[in-house]
Amino acid sequence: MEVYFDNSATTRCCRAAAEKMMDLMTIDYGNPSSMHRKGVEAERHIREAKEILASLLKVNEKELVFTSGGTESNNLAIIGTALANRRAGTHIITTAIEHPSVTNVMKHLEEEGFAVTYLPVSRTGIVSLEALKEAMTKETILVSVMMVNNEIGSLQPLEQISAVVKGVNPGCIFHVDAVQGFGKFRIFPKRMGIDLLSVSGHKIHGPKGVGLLYINEKVKIWPVLFGGGQQRNLRSGTENVPGIAGLAAAAKAGYENFEEKREALYSLRKRFVERIRRLDGVTVNGPSDREGAPHIVSVSFRDVRSEVLLHTLEERGIYVSSGSACASNKPGISETLKSIGVEKQLLDATIRFSFSFENTAEEVDYCLGVLTEVLPVLRKYLPH
Repeated sequence: MEVYFDNSATTRCCRAAAEKMMDLMTIDYGNPSSMHRKGVEAERHIREAKEILASLLKVNEKELVFTSGGTESNNLAIIGTALANRRAGTHIITTAIEHPSVTNVMKHLEEEGFAVTYLPVSRTGIVSLEALKEAMTKETILVSVMMVNNEIGSLQPLEQISAVVKGVNPGCIFHVDAVQGFGKFRIFPKRMGIDLLSVSGHKIHGPKGVGLLYINEKVKIWPVLFGGGQQRNLRSGTENVPGIAGLAAAAKAGYENFEEKREALYSLRKRFVERIRRLDGVTVNGPSDREGAPHIVSVSFRDVRSEVLLHTLEERGIYVSSGSACASNKPGISETLKSIGVEKQLLDATIRFSFSFENTAEEVDYCLGVLTEVLPVLRKYLPH
């Protein structure tokens, strides 16, 4: 049996997206900047994708910019607005549990003279609104907060965060990395007070190498890529038409029967968490029940190294992650786990299980059965 529980790293491309992309790679394959019929057809597919995504987000089509993925969306959002608004201030706020595509950008901006505040989080990974309010100043030009943490599934109170930010400094820009949130929650940036929103295709059963950045029309932002001036000069480069159309197709399919799908995910998560807690030496990290995202569970296994358990599960056809896939092939301890106070001896003993709408209760039961069998064996041979 093959069980794929690493959907926060990437998802299998859905049939609607794959078929749409195949057509655009073999039939309507023109460059959307070309003036002939093939180019016009390609441009039409971009326009249709914008219509779909703008409708889902309840935003204007001209406020959407297509990128190569979540990393580029985050880079454009943070660097582009920081540089464009530098005269208004040089202070930026983020959290201690952001994705590397945010934290590493912040480190870069610190080298460029910006001051960055990294807000601490609770044991369940939630930002303190009081700490945010205290950190805010008139010099704060940007606040960047991840909607759903990619390792533990914590869900930030975005509307309350926006209210604090705008309450202290109405001109401050609020960016949200929604890579793990889009497709799992309904997101309406204008209603929620979000100025910039990052999305990635391959997290929602779309293709890799394509993403989206919502930019409120009132936000002052500079490009970080320069070239032919595509997408209103905000993101130069020939548009990835198959990827863009695939992203829109996946988003449209994902939000069909959405409430039913999300309930199924929460039910799957509940089944998994309730049963894994019965095993010896197991700790579930982060939010519980419906306080967090429906698709992510972080579990620490006392006296078992995460890498050893990961490969043991792989031998039984179960695919999981030892943390963020962006860093999982490089040895290192998760800053997120440290930030929420996970015991030192458990930092290298933690596995992330992440589900999708395609997973089943049978797969959960199989995985738990394998864990029940292998954990005592792995602990027996633990070096002392």
